[in-house]
This record gives sequence, structure tokens and C-alpha cells, in this order.
Amino acid sequence: MEWLDRVKGWVRSITGVGLALIPVGLVLQVLFDSPVRFVTGDVLGNLMGLIQSLGDNGLIGLIALGILIWLFRGLRAD
Repeated sequence: MEWLDRVKGWVRSITGVGLALIPVGLVLQVLFDSPVRFVTGDVLGNLMGLIQSLGDNGLIGLIALGILIWLFRGLRAD
């Protein structure tokens, strides 16, 4: 199953790059006070919307946040 490990490595690398770009987009959006060109979409607005929707759902939102954290920690552990 070497090919499966290779695919998992690719997915882990792509996810790592995406997670590294999120803080860059946030900092640039805060500095320039508007969405920047190379980052498509409103990163800050999307993040605030996600946090608000998790907060509005109470316990279910807390459980979903726990699952997301568990998934992202699992990606970085290997």
C-alpha cells in the first residue's frame, strides 16, 4: 500500500499549504483593510462567519469545533 501512503502525503502537504495561507490572508486583509487580490474571497469575513455559526449552535458547535481540531491535529501528527 505504498501508493496509498504517497497519496496521503500529498493530501497532507496540500492541506498544510492551505493552512499556512490562511494566516497570511488574514494578516494582509487586516493590514490593507480589504480583501487582497491574490487571496480569492473574504478570509476574515468567512472566518468570522464560521466562528459565529459554531457559537450559535451551542453544544453542537462545540462538538463540531472539537472534531475539526482533532482532524487537523491528526494531519500534523504524522
